[in-house]
Amino acid sequence: MLRAAALRPINVTMLVIGAGFFATTLAWWLLPLTIVTYTSLVFLAARDPIFQRKILGEGKVPKTSPNAVDSSDVSPERRARWLPRGETRQKVEAALDVYRKVVAAVETSDDVTRMVLDDMVPRLHTAADRLVDVAQGRERAAEVAHDLSRDAGSAAPTTARKENLRELENRISAADAEISDTYQELLDLRAKVVRISIDAENPARTNDLNASLDGLNARLEALSELMTPQGEQPRES
Repeated sequence: MLRAAALRPINVTMLVIGAGFFATTLAWWLLPLTIVTYTSLVFLAARDPIFQRKILGEGKVPKTSPNAVDSSDVSPERRARWLPRGETRQKVEAALDVYRKVVAAVETSDDVTRMVLDDMVPRLHTAADRLVDVAQGRERAAEVAHDLSRDAGSAAPTTARKENLRELENRISAADAEISDTYQELLDLRAKVVRISIDAENPARTNDLNASLDGLNARLEALSELMTPQGEQPRES
């Protein structure tokens, strides 16, 4: 630590400047003043906890990808923009556009309709987050599957590798189907909200809407857990 403090650029610069002035002016008092100042800077740097953590490597902040950020307070739309550009992201963004329209349809409806659908908006938020979870898991699985397929081309694939690749492909297909189905489900939910706003006294319509939303959330939750790698915690409801 003392060596690092002694070689700290700002401290060395102070020593060089003092020596330069002494060589130019030959003022004898500059030499002890420079040595005292340099020694003080080295001493203070060696005892500086921030400098110590930096030298020991404890102060380094690892770079993280957007997916590593705590997403509990991040909107699903923003999380969707972290997905790689491609068909999956386009489908998710289209579904989230409908999701926002469903939320707006509920929030701008009359008092009676909002009272009937009082707990629908939080469940819609949950469904949107789980949809993005599924898409993120799908992209991770696709990346691993791509690597396995590439490696398989350079060597005879083992039975375990074939099974892993087959399992990943099955999960990718399930995620693709669910993402497409979610878009259609959200379209249907928007239409059901409009029908309830017209006929809020009909409990059958409300029950049908609640059943559809609960079913959507259940499927997304199950699939998001399936797509979550071991060691990661699935999103809580």
